[in-house]
Amino acid sequence: MKSHARAVVIGGGVVGVGTLYHLAKKGWNDCVLIERKELTSGSTWHAAGLLPLFNMSYSVGQIHKYSVQFYKDLGIELGQDVGLRPVSNIRLAMNRDRMDEYYQYAGVASTIGIDVTFLTPEQVKEIWPLCNTDGLVGAIQHTEDGYIQPADLTQAMATGARQMGAEINRFTTVTAIEQMAGGEWLVKTDQGDITCEHVISATGNFARQTGKMVGLELPVIPVEHQYIVTEPHPAIQARHAKGLPEMGVLRESDGSWYMREENGGLILGPYEKGAPCCYVDGPSSDSEYELFQEDLDRLEPHIEAAINRVPAFGEVGVKQVFNGAICYTPDGSPIIGPAPGLKNFWLNEGHSFGITAAGGAGWQLAEWIVEGEPTIDMLGVIPHRFGPYASKAFLRAKNEEAYASVFVTHFPDEEREAARPLRTAPCYQRMKDLGAVFGQKFGWERPNWFAPEGAPQEDDWSFRRSKWFAPTGEECKNVQENVGILDMTAFAKCRISGPGAEAFLDRLVANRIPKKPGRVNLCHALNRRGGVRSEFTIIRNSDNSFYLVSAGAMESFDHDYIQKQMPADGSVRYDHLTTQIGVLVIAGPKSRQLMARVSDADFSNEAFPWLSARRLDIGMADSLVARVNFVGELGWEIHHPMEMQNHVFDSLMAAGADLGLKPFGIRAMDSMRLEKSYRLIGTELSIEYSAYESGLHRFVHPNKGDFIGRDQLLQWKDRGFENQFVTLQVHDVTDADALGNNPIYLNGETIGRATGGGYGFRIDKSLAMAMVRPDLAEQGRQLEMDILGTRHRVTVLPESPYDPDNERLRA
Repeated sequence: MKSHARAVVIGGGVVGVGTLYHLAKKGWNDCVLIERKELTSGSTWHAAGLLPLFNMSYSVGQIHKYSVQFYKDLGIELGQDVGLRPVSNIRLAMNRDRMDEYYQYAGVASTIGIDVTFLTPEQVKEIWPLCNTDGLVGAIQHTEDGYIQPADLTQAMATGARQMGAEINRFTTVTAIEQMAGGEWLVKTDQGDITCEHVISATGNFARQTGKMVGLELPVIPVEHQYIVTEPHPAIQARHAKGLPEMGVLRESDGSWYMREENGGLILGPYEKGAPCCYVDGPSSDSEYELFQEDLDRLEPHIEAAINRVPAFGEVGVKQVFNGAICYTPDGSPIIGPAPGLKNFWLNEGHSFGITAAGGAGWQLAEWIVEGEPTIDMLGVIPHRFGPYASKAFLRAKNEEAYASVFVTHFPDEEREAARPLRTAPCYQRMKDLGAVFGQKFGWERPNWFAPEGAPQEDDWSFRRSKWFAPTGEECKNVQENVGILDMTAFAKCRISGPGAEAFLDRLVANRIPKKPGRVNLCHALNRRGGVRSEFTIIRNSDNSFYLVSAGAMESFDHDYIQKQMPADGSVRYDHLTTQIGVLVIAGPKSRQLMARVSDADFSNEAFPWLSARRLDIGMADSLVARVNFVGELGWEIHHPMEMQNHVFDSLMAAGADLGLKPFGIRAMDSMRLEKSYRLIGTELSIEYSAYESGLHRFVHPNKGDFIGRDQLLQWKDRGFENQFVTLQVHDVTDADALGNNPIYLNGETIGRATGGGYGFRIDKSLAMAMVRPDLAEQGRQLEMDILGTRHRVTVLPESPYDPDNERLRA
């Protein structure tokens, strides 16, 4: 075994070997993989090997797409059978909501180049003659989908990696991982030590134990998954004897199961409620090729549903039942990327669909490690999605929920209930008493919308306009006509200070740093390719102190990046403030009157202009008040001591009673931001689009001096852009607005994608934000957009269709 390597991959399952292969493919052949037992002996060996392209996530969808193509190419590259069987995949639908999900997914798929075919029940019967089609309303098919033999795939990637010079060490156990004074890693094993620049953890069921070696609490706990293998069925054997093709993988989403052929019989894999977490404290040291005792009673409803749909399944005996561990995270997506708080320690863990994701995850992680950045937007899978609130008890509740939710209808406004409420602002109960229906971000409860008085405080999820549509419209109109209050306590907040703070921030972001205390700037951190990584509101407190605010869901992502970029000379200090400071937003034409009633400060334009901030008392609470908001109305953000929030809240509510002060939620805010063409990180702002493509010209100043991504952005500009941000009006809408990831067409050709959408209640228009080809971005341009299978005419609007001259917010 080598004593030095460029990178060490820990874990010899399909994910770890896929990572090693792609590092070698990138030219890093001085890499080593360490596996404690035999390759595939964790969860890979007992996986059913399915390759579902279906995924509502833009990030994960691209990872899965790459994997399926890579597995085809791998077999050609090596000249051997890697066990790939592209038999296709059919997903059945029994109701309109499910078909809406499929139409929305088909839009996502179209934007990343995946073909989806819609089927009638009669066509399903032709393709899958053993299927009972009663009760079906339709289906979709991926013709490129299918399954693969996991062990064959893993061994093939191992062969390819070895051929490129990588080393694999089996039966070698990692005993400790230490970072040395110079930044290198020392990986200690029972067969000797390896010094390396990078460590990649791909340890599956052992993820939490591996994480603890370096001080990480990884949000990964496996869940038991069972599948049943039957004896051969005469009808399937007869098909084979006639030379008929293997039937595709069949999924009845509403029955929560998948089925495929296996050696003349069938495999049935249900995703049931009540499947327990396992290996909560990690597997034993001698765990290898391990299964659990089967529990068919848990599967009984799904078995009955399967027999109803495929009667042949009930006509043959059970050959074997597999009950093994599958890794899960709280949202069901893997964690891929740099570990928070550690330099050059990488995670490729938490894969519940590891066979499908292994190739794509290894591809992007290798890009990230070798080139410094991934090539696709990875926000959906970054390790920073979860924070310290994700305790073991939280993970057990959420991971079991994620497992049970694999086949639920994935509504765009879905808010899962397990382990909630957990993080609550002090005004939580007050908002609840006013009718709030909550969602959560980064563990925080946030009012999404407010149910009318006397109406049930229950959410209503749909791909179409639902019960929250009209109340949200009333919230928007009240903000437009009177004044509203919004809880944004979940904002990520920190202070950057010290003699080197200004120079540090100036290099971190593309905009100019506020020059005077009390000034506010919107600033964007670019990645090293010129894409948009993060967005911060920066308030200058004093000569050497700055207050930074960013999206609550991005707290770990943004703050970890800041700390990793800080100089080592101690000239810059970071202070975490999120849980110390609450935020209430006041917005609307009567907000100046309201603010004057709770403070003796001067809120006139002359004394308190747009994009300025002051320390002042709100009631008796010393607060930092900033004249900014995300809805395009006159208003202020009140950043106050968390323990005084209810005092601030009560003072505002009492003072605003006769002004029409009412709360509004995140969905109203989202509607109003669309009307102002305000971009969001992760949708309109992405590493896949340059800052200029996203329309951030006034926030990017290449002439200010060097900043991260500056030169690459200018090089990108010289090469020419493929996209341009636009705001669109969607015509002839009845009950469904754009949701994001909707394909946009010109003469049948896909020329862009919606990044977000909804209804603008103040201008009474259905709107979307989008990226389209630059030559098609002029105002008035007519295009087409798909919404749930229906083509709609769309028109490019001028930016900020509501109050384009900003007269209201500067009033």
